[in-house]
Amino acid sequence: MADRTRQANDITVKGLLVNIILTFFKFIAGVAGKSAAMIADAFHSLSDIATDIVVLLGIGIASKPKDKTHDYGHGKVETLATTIIGFALLVVGAKIFWMGVIEIVNSYRGNIITRPGWVAFFAAVISIAVKECLYQYATKVGKAINSQAVIANAWHHRSDALSSIGTMLGIGGAIIFGEKWRILDPIAAIIVSLLIAKVGIDISLASTNELIDASLSEEIESKILETIRSVPGVKSSHNMKTRKIGNAFAIDVHIKVDKSLNITKAHLISTKVEDKIKSLYGKDTIVSVHIEPSG
Repeated sequence: MADRTRQANDITVKGLLVNIILTFFKFIAGVAGKSAAMIADAFHSLSDIATDIVVLLGIGIASKPKDKTHDYGHGKVETLATTIIGFALLVVGAKIFWMGVIEIVNSYRGNIITRPGWVAFFAAVISIAVKECLYQYATKVGKAINSQAVIANAWHHRSDALSSIGTMLGIGGAIIFGEKWRILDPIAAIIVSLLIAKVGIDISLASTNELIDASLSEEIESKILETIRSVPGVKSSHNMKTRKIGNAFAIDVHIKVDKSLNITKAHLISTKVEDKIKSLYGKDTIVSVHIEPSG
């Protein structure tokens, strides 16, 4: 657990430092290059800073062991952090969308969209390269330590890269094709906002399901039942309930054993069931087995 927390904090702190630098860089490039899309992109990077802090706090609390008031530990805090990141992406998407719409409406009212400069274009190129590398790195770490919060934050990095791709295309088109094509800049911002919102919705739905104790997938539940029934002495199983607590699975199941067995042997079978499930899903898996007589 300590090593998992250390790795999660390490990648998140690195991302935080990169985001701080990129935010200032994009704001300066956006103002200097007179690009609405680049300034919107800078706001996106600013939101990355906030979610990095949320992840650091969430993982720090989630790593605490169970105590008198939290019998199942603090794993749900990491899920909560993931949910916050998802909603943050939605807010960012809405903000960028609104800025783009306002820019387009103003252009149709006769306001000339300022020609963006090359500094904004190259800032977008740099941002794409940096944030995509950060996404790949964070995803690799997140999968290795099985942290949904780190993986969700990695998607926040990728959404920034996607934002910068749209920004790059919009700025490039506005510069190369002239005044009448400058509307490509805010259009690009709107397209990017929809991509960001989609990622935010996906992350929010998945983590919210965990918060309201949704069952594990049918595929995982089928595998658990198959594993239980493979244990010698288990006649059948039923009334299984599953959910996810942070990074761990929680499984509650009833098994039937031969009614002639004494309590010691019956208990040994239930212990084997627990051990076999934990061998599949990790030692932090919470398994509760209720024994019933068969026959």
